[in-house]
Amino acid sequence: MRPTFKNASRSVRLPFPFSACLNSPFFFISTQENLELKIKLFTLIDQFVDDPDMVLASSSSCIPPSQFSENLTHRAQVLVAHPVNPPYFVPLVELVPAPWTLPHITDKARAYQTKIGQSAVTLRREIPGFALNRIQYAILNECWRLVADKVLSPEDVDTVMKDGLGPRYAFMGPFETIHLNAEGVTSYCDRYADTIYRVSETFGPTPTMTPGGDVCNEIEKEIVKTIPIAELAARRQWRDDRLAELSKLKRNVNHFSH
Repeated sequence: MRPTFKNASRSVRLPFPFSACLNSPFFFISTQENLELKIKLFTLIDQFVDDPDMVLASSSSCIPPSQFSENLTHRAQVLVAHPVNPPYFVPLVELVPAPWTLPHITDKARAYQTKIGQSAVTLRREIPGFALNRIQYAILNECWRLVADKVLSPEDVDTVMKDGLGPRYAFMGPFETIHLNAEGVTSYCDRYADTIYRVSETFGPTPTMTPGGDVCNEIEKEIVKTIPIAELAARRQWRDDRLAELSKLKRNVNHFSH
């Protein structure tokens, strides 16, 4: 059986028979970041589910599962499983349950992701942008402001990340970092909390990142000097090769550290 449904502009025919999937404990589907498409697709899938323990997962970087599962019969089995690009070298998966997702479904999804070698985190509730993008956007917003305010060039901003924060954060998160940078987290807060607060109070408003705006043009003009648009595919391959090397190194480090 290969079901067909109507999208806004075309008929969509699934390229697989549902009979091949209904016995799977974990059903994962990746679609465009399009709410209407997710609603239609999960409405279709909902008709064929007969296992109350099957995990029904969708990729999404910003659309919370409640927006496409609210009216489903099996909505308690639905969650978002958000991988990070490129997923074959970056193991993180964000698991985002809807308010009605059953806890054992979320636990089962996490156990499955861990079993196949992914690094899963579970959000306790829905929040716009989930976790990774919220952290990423906070960093990107300040980087954008530093260029807009004529503090750093785009090239120097990238250098701060790749030769400063990046190497350290490749092996530990921000909380372990502050734990090691003092005699524990409490010691760090005692030493630096006031300074961090004063500096943070100077952060400007959230930038709009207007396409074709002055800052956007400045960043692109500088970066295409070293990475022309025509060479993006080659640079992406270079990136993936470096990530593969880093992934191998981290596996070895984790192996020896245990």
